Amino acid sequence: MSRARKGGRDSLYYYKWLDKALGDLQCARILLTWNGDPCNVAFHCQQAIEKALKGYLLFKTGRHFDGHNLTYLCRQAVQQDDRFTEWLDESAALNNLYIETRYPTDLPLAIDEASCRRYLTMAENMFAAIRQELYEGGRPHPVR
Repeated sequence: MSRARKGGRDSLYYYKWLDKALGDLQCARILLTWNGDPCNVAFHCQQAIEKALKGYLLFKTGRHFDGHNLTYLCRQAVQQDDRFTEWLDESAALNNLYIETRYPTDLPLAIDEASCRRYLTMAENMFAAIRQELYEGGRPHPVR
């Protein structure tokens, strides 16, 4: 079920989800390059994969998956293609970045530059695999 909001509903076009995911990856790269806040780098990595997985699932199933849990979304992708089992660990690692990077806590979240680079590499690799799955040969696969 898509959420209604002031600007309309969540898009039912998978490629718009992938465009937004790519934008989050670009934000993460820029922030990392210019010594931006590590929590924001990590959050954009999480967001990129959330949007990419939602786009993939929309393409494969024709329905929008609500929520932010990357582990859940990746498990749903595994049901469409068991090659996504390769990404379960990465989705779990990136999943931990959704809340903790956005809200203040009494215990500081320690994310250093090396962690940011690791998260960005995970997100870029996962995004590339999703994009390749959808655009093999330069054209989207037919819906199965």
